[in-house]
Amino acid sequence: MANDLDALEDWAGVLLSKLEPAARSKLARSLAQKLRRSQQQRVKQQRNPDGSAYAARKPRDLKGKKGRIKRQAKMFQKIPRASHLKAKGDGNSITVGFTGRVARIARVHQYGLKDRAEANAPEVVYEQREVLGFLKLDLELIRDEVLSALSI
Repeated sequence: MANDLDALEDWAGVLLSKLEPAARSKLARSLAQKLRRSQQQRVKQQRNPDGSAYAARKPRDLKGKKGRIKRQAKMFQKIPRASHLKAKGDGNSITVGFTGRVARIARVHQYGLKDRAEANAPEVVYEQREVLGFLKLDLELIRDEVLSALSI
């Protein structure tokens, strides 16, 4: 995937240098929003960029709480919202990422790090769940948008 991204960057860099700065910024903002939308949909579907499902949650011993909570609730229900998942684009770069406390939670799951669920809880090693990542469709989207911007 990194090779595909590097090849796309080399190819698009030459073409984008021919655009005016205002047109390049407009294209970058548009691409950032479309990539954010793609990431939001993938996280809602509970899928890694390679198409595999996220690792299941660990079972919890919930004594005294039977029937009061949802079983098998989906993970990451709120983090794909636009208030947490920010998209920025300027003439030189595109950034899609999380902000605030959610960024820390996403980083722990993205790389499978250790963290505490609550303040005094024991440290737990979380399964790796790639919250952000490129799909082949994302690379095709970028290519198509760059070509359409150059044809105008």
